[in-house]
Amino acid sequence: MASNRLAQFREFGKKIVAVGRNYKSLADQRGDPVPPYPLVFLKPTTTYISEGDIIRFPPGCTDLHHEVELGIVVGKKGYQIPEEKAKEYIGGYFVALDMTARDLQLEAKKNGHPWTLSKGWDTSTPAGEFIEKDKITNPQNLQIWLKVNGEMRQNGNTADMIFSISYLISFISKYMTLEEGDVILTGTPSGVGGLKGGDVIEAGIGDVSKIKFSVDSS
Repeated sequence: MASNRLAQFREFGKKIVAVGRNYKSLADQRGDPVPPYPLVFLKPTTTYISEGDIIRFPPGCTDLHHEVELGIVVGKKGYQIPEEKAKEYIGGYFVALDMTARDLQLEAKKNGHPWTLSKGWDTSTPAGEFIEKDKITNPQNLQIWLKVNGEMRQNGNTADMIFSISYLISFISKYMTLEEGDVILTGTPSGVGGLKGGDVIEAGIGDVSKIKFSVDSS
């Protein structure tokens, strides 16, 4: 019954905790230093969309980027969770896109401003179906991929994460309580890039689960 409830995480989860620059390959692609600790930001749950919904450009954005991520659905409430017990708090997984208005983000960073709007507009978190925890035996060795109009853009492996899933759960829970249905987006591999109206995105975790979304062309 718990997994049936968790499958509705979009409806009752209270927060999306996202992690930036958590793949070595992406840091190398951008020439960024490896961060000494996880770079954490929040997205509102109103950003979720499901297959069949359309990804929209936010106001003022002309440089929309794709980022495929392994999403973790929190299975039970926890605070200051020890890293060695973190796996007990995983309720399941899903394929996620952390859409990014790159031009808005870069402008905000340049001015030292928060970049919530570049990550948190409605439709910026396309989410796949809930994956039962026992369907994935080792979440730290999963192919994670994304195609745009049939062309492979991102093709990485969760083994490339700088901070492991267990470490992320423990680290985040030192600062904020994680609750059932909350989500952690664990970062994206290299290959992130721009999109245009009408593009079709396909993404997945190996052959376990995949998603398909279109970008608004109006």
